[in-house]
Amino acid sequence: MSGSAAPAQAATQTPFYQIYRRSALGTALVEALDELINSGHINPQLALMTLSQFDKSASQALQKDVKAKATVKAHLSTYRHIDEVWTFILQNPTFKLENNADVVTVDGKCRIVACKSGDAPAK
Repeated sequence: MSGSAAPAQAATQTPFYQIYRRSALGTALVEALDELINSGHINPQLALMTLSQFDKSASQALQKDVKAKATVKAHLSTYRHIDEVWTFILQNPTFKLENNADVVTVDGKCRIVACKSGDAPAK
């Protein structure tokens, strides 16, 4: 049950991307569900339904609750746009949040993935 950038189909047939499954929280959820399946406590179909709900909830929570803006400075190593998914590979990026004096610098590469939201107008 590994995550990908492919959309997952929720109960309402609205696609939600599976990219949040690769986050720390998503990885922990996948590992917990795998343990529950292997121990016979749940069936694989319930695990898939749980992951679909996680995809939907993570996307909606970030869209609704995160209002902070950030400034990013970096060398753009690679970018691509496939199936409404933008991927940017940045080299040695620096992040500064709008209302925070802290600056976060990453040594090495950082990947940013941006997906079209379900309510975004089509071009």
